[in-house]
Amino acid sequence: MLEDTDEEPGFGAFWGEVNSAIHKGLGCHGVITNGSIRDLDDIAPGFQLLAGLMGPSHAWVSVQGIAVPVTVHGLTVAPGDLIHADKHGAAAIPPGMAEQVLKAADTIARKEALILDAARAPDFTTGKLIAAWTAGDDVH
Repeated sequence: MLEDTDEEPGFGAFWGEVNSAIHKGLGCHGVITNGSIRDLDDIAPGFQLLAGLMGPSHAWVSVQGIAVPVTVHGLTVAPGDLIHADKHGAAAIPPGMAEQVLKAADTIARKEALILDAARAPDFTTGKLIAAWTAGDDVH
């Protein structure tokens, strides 16, 4: 997570070819920032980016802190939080909650599978939707 604290976040990009290579080399898998990113064709292979915008310019960077709480697009993250992100956004999971989140995600996936299987069947009806939805009540 990198919070751009400039008056106009994203005016200059910290993240591009060089910083993605440096951070990947240090073991980072990606970044989430409210700032901008650049050099998209030259980003370190496999390095993931979720940013406020893309821009063509370098930034004049002044690092204000490392391993401190930051807020990026309304998401506050503290050192030690587990971050889940995809192309739709990100969520922070406090330390010690990962197992509970995994269990809840598994339950949701199993409940949704019942509904999706029913909905994708050629003989789908509202009655079958109700039955699948009700069957999900027994999934824990």
